[in-house]
Amino acid sequence: MVISKNAVVELLYELRENDAEGTFVEKTEADSPLVFLSGIGQMLPEFERNLEGRSAGEKFSFGIVAEEAYGPLIEEAVVEIPRDTFAGHDDLLQIGNVIPMRGEDGMMLRGIVKMLTEEGVMMDFNHPMAGKNLWFSVEIVHVREAHPSEIEHGHVHHDGMHDHH
Repeated sequence: MVISKNAVVELLYELRENDAEGTFVEKTEADSPLVFLSGIGQMLPEFERNLEGRSAGEKFSFGIVAEEAYGPLIEEAVVEIPRDTFAGHDDLLQIGNVIPMRGEDGMMLRGIVKMLTEEGVMMDFNHPMAGKNLWFSVEIVHVREAHPSEIEHGHVHHDGMHDHH
């Protein structure tokens, strides 16, 4: 079966910045592959476009430019928050720490502590991969049709995977 909308895809990948020689970001392990329902918006659209029509056993690499991945860095997403906002949570205030917060609109945000001053905390609410070109090396492990209940629920039911789990 080839990858198309409503296929359950199981794959291994390695992600680097820019190209095959770029800075290592992350990878999946054989005992913990990425499993997702294709074509419903769970993955980056450009990531899925590069998988369409492929089948189990294929190994390949592809790049996604920042604008089609997590977008450009947005300067306005780096903001200073009054230090007293974190009263009682000073242990969180370390450079590089990711702190979950709620925006003015109630949406959950993840901010990275960039700088500390006497009065404030500079936080970056850009996605950690914003402004970066991505390079994926992929191996398709398994592809199957989604069960109707998986399509209805919008996610993979892991008890429905094949034998080696």
